[in-house]
Amino acid sequence: MRSRMRLFCRVVVFAVLGCAGVSAAELETASVQYLQVPRIYRLDGVIEAVHQTTVSAQIGGQVNAVLFDVGDYVEKDAIIVRLNDKQPMAKLKQVRAELKEVKARYKEAVEEFDRIQDVFAKNAVSKKAMDSAEAAKNAAQAKLEAARAGLEQAEEQLEYTRVRAPYSGLVTERHIEVGETAQSGMQLMSGLSLEQLRVNVDVPQIMINAVRETDDVYIVTPQGNMIPVSAKTVFHFAESASHTFRVRLELKGDDLLLFPGMFVKAVFEIGQQPELVVPTGAIVRRSEITAVYIVSAEGRISLRSIRQGRRLPSGNTIILAGLMEGERVAIDPVAAGVQLKQQHAVSKHD
Repeated sequence: MRSRMRLFCRVVVFAVLGCAGVSAAELETASVQYLQVPRIYRLDGVIEAVHQTTVSAQIGGQVNAVLFDVGDYVEKDAIIVRLNDKQPMAKLKQVRAELKEVKARYKEAVEEFDRIQDVFAKNAVSKKAMDSAEAAKNAAQAKLEAARAGLEQAEEQLEYTRVRAPYSGLVTERHIEVGETAQSGMQLMSGLSLEQLRVNVDVPQIMINAVRETDDVYIVTPQGNMIPVSAKTVFHFAESASHTFRVRLELKGDDLLLFPGMFVKAVFEIGQQPELVVPTGAIVRRSEITAVYIVSAEGRISLRSIRQGRRLPSGNTIILAGLMEGERVAIDPVAAGVQLKQQHAVSKHD
């Protein structure tokens, strides 16, 4: 009676588990194999802004307002510092008045020249009078041009009291306070733009030739994101202190998680080398264990711990330890996990 009951339970277990998922034979697997993958060289790099500037005063004057502080975002051409503009404004008014007077004198000189020219054509005045009228007109024209140049200069001096941002970006440092007197050339505010970033990498001299020749370069952020490089510049001299060569990598696109001063990894692909790989999707994490589901030739499933290397753009992951070439791994870890539970359940009832 007990043997019949045990047999009945085994039949029920097989029936239930058979409906729960695919069999081991139906699991899609991939072979653990060696493939030629890029040999990479990793170096630390530091991000910097391509555009970083310290704005200085063009004229002297008392600071009336500092409109931005450290960390503020500033639009291009926004006024960041205002200087006292009383003297430049008074000078501008004076120049405008002088220009108005010079224009009137020039108009009179032109009208006089035209009158003399008409009379001279009728031989009613001497050539000396004609030459004198022409000289007076030319002198008035020269004064008019000088007055217009003076107006441009006065307007420029007034504009210098409104210190503007050369581009959009963040304020990194302010060097002056309201009420202080700025002298011409004095630093007022420093800032940088986040729109264009680059990475500075110091390459040892033993690797500089290989780095110079490769075009396969990308950046890995602290979050693990890979960012392509749009341009590479290799300095043609080594630093005397470190004996390393500076390499600049221009970043393509904009990443909101990158800021000047951050450390990143610069990855240079140099040549090829064979590595043991499996599909990345076959790898699972169970607690603190990284593993894959192995499917034997007999259809038995087992979970095996592995040590993985870097992920490849091809969709594979390098395996450093735990697998051998020719073994087969389940591509769908979820289905393999269900099948493994079925396998354990059957074993308990045997």
